[in-house]
Amino acid sequence: MTPSPSVEGFFDPATHTITYLVADPASGAALIIDPVLDFEAAAGRVATTSLEAVLARIAERGLTLERVLETHAHADHLTGADEIRRRTGAPIGIGSRITEVQKVFGVLFEAHDVTADGVVFDSLYADGARFALGSIPVEVLHTPGHTPACVSYLIGDAVFTGDTLFMPDYGTARCDFPGGDARTLYRSIQRLFALPPETRLFVGHDYLPEGRTDFRWETTVAAEKAGNIHIGAGRTEDEFVALREARDATLKVPALILPSLQINIRAGALPPAEASGKRFLKLPLNAI
Repeated sequence: MTPSPSVEGFFDPATHTITYLVADPASGAALIIDPVLDFEAAAGRVATTSLEAVLARIAERGLTLERVLETHAHADHLTGADEIRRRTGAPIGIGSRITEVQKVFGVLFEAHDVTADGVVFDSLYADGARFALGSIPVEVLHTPGHTPACVSYLIGDAVFTGDTLFMPDYGTARCDFPGGDARTLYRSIQRLFALPPETRLFVGHDYLPEGRTDFRWETTVAAEKAGNIHIGAGRTEDEFVALREARDATLKVPALILPSLQINIRAGALPPAEASGKRFLKLPLNAI
């Protein structure tokens, strides 16, 4: 029988992001997936309210935090991974192709402190990498398409997809970021669809499509295959690519893409301080 981790989702209404606390009930070993660092763009202010709620829950349950995992370098929120590492010592893991994202955006932001080698993260996971959460096996699945570095984490009977798949009534990730590709995304999702139909599936964001008033983030492989509005019900690869590319052509640039990516390629660390002690985010003009 496939072991089943306990999963708690912490929804951030400002960015529609779900941070997951995943634990092995037998041992109390825990990990955090895609933590949020709060950011007030108008004031240029960061805060740790969201991640403190997760850490408080870990303490309340008496869990032992072993890792922080990122599904990719997010374009819609700042990651709290580095802050958690500094507070707890928990190492940060991410897909090994993060180096490609660091290379592109390190150049864009002229971030001379960022080297495209992933060393700011503690673990770079290749496709198929395995480790354990207590008694529960974890496998890293490379699921590119949204970005070239996206991974999903298969933890016992649960898979955490980041931005690859959303709830069935909302669809799939956009593919118009550097290195993104709709055809690649289709094939990545087929890999998830090959998992047992009862596999629990936890998405990275939820938005409210027309007709729904409650936020949701848990579904199943079977439900996605049957009813995902972009890729379910047997949609072919060519049909999906046409739909996805047409939809992407209508989408605006994410509101936090510039601040978030220059933090997230640093694993959540803030840019180096200037001589004054102040830290600055860059806003490259006419660059994307």
